Amino acid sequence: MNVLVTGGSSLIGSGLTAALAERGDDVRTFQRTPPTSVHDRVEHVAGDVTDPDALAAAVDGCDAVVHLAAKVGIVGTRAEFHAINVAGTANVIAAAVGAGVSRFVHVSSPSVAHGGDSIVGGAAEPAIFDHGTAWYPATKALAEKIALEAASPTLGVVVIRPHLVWGPGDTQLVGRIVDRARTGRLALVGGGTALVDTTYIDNAVSALAAALDAVAPAAQCSGRAYVVANGEPRPIRELIEGICAAAGVDAEPRVVPLGVAKVAGSVIERVWPTLGKDEEPPLTRFLAEQLGTAHWFDQRSVRDDLDWAPSVTIDEGLRRLAAWFGEQRRTDDG
Repeated sequence: MNVLVTGGSSLIGSGLTAALAERGDDVRTFQRTPPTSVHDRVEHVAGDVTDPDALAAAVDGCDAVVHLAAKVGIVGTRAEFHAINVAGTANVIAAAVGAGVSRFVHVSSPSVAHGGDSIVGGAAEPAIFDHGTAWYPATKALAEKIALEAASPTLGVVVIRPHLVWGPGDTQLVGRIVDRARTGRLALVGGGTALVDTTYIDNAVSALAAALDAVAPAAQCSGRAYVVANGEPRPIRELIEGICAAAGVDAEPRVVPLGVAKVAGSVIERVWPTLGKDEEPPLTRFLAEQLGTAHWFDQRSVRDDLDWAPSVTIDEGLRRLAAWFGEQRRTDDG
């Protein structure tokens, strides 16, 4: 296939681009700053999802689109998140329809359906549109709705919600855990006992490739959302300790009760925008709920409908992460 990947410079995007090219697809990436990697089957295009003309040019000649580009994190106004995540998704869909694309994979987040309660063996429940001032899940929920409503007899659309993706090169989950452990700022909400499932990066990539293959216009998966994960729920403390061990840092977290974390997160949410800081706040109510409640998912439908299963276990992923950190240390030592 000829595939357009928006957000191709992200951790998942770069991995997916390489995997599709290696299997013989021709890939065009679209992002604000094109990556420097070179592959015979990959073309990098600079552009912004808020620019309909740039998108129309980028998708021209493509059979399929994987839409990864998004504004993530916590810092930013509702308007900033809406412009990229909601209006940007509408622009990508419009460009895909105009170009005659027949397959569309929209990458979302399980957070769109997380209302603060524990999720135990849940499915991909319908998105919740009221997330308070947590603009990321709120706007991703709207974006997901736009994507699913675009499914038609000529356009297959599937939504994939990868859950807590991590692995070598991850600056979000892994990077923040390691940085906080090194600086003595690592905390565990509720003691880290909540069972949480995660997704090793290679599994997230292979799931998106499988979704791309499965989402023909009349396919079972078209018009549906799926949560993708390893299917190995573990206490969050165990995962954090494993990541710290792979990085060679001591994990000595302080324990913060869930109720205290929620109150502190709510206060920080109100105060943080007044401080003029660009970095992410240390805690929000939404983040406290994510860290302090169980959330793991039934993977049977995604495995049946997409013909996909994870190939890298968490233990193997931690071994690969340790090897990557070891290589980074050897490189730094010269």
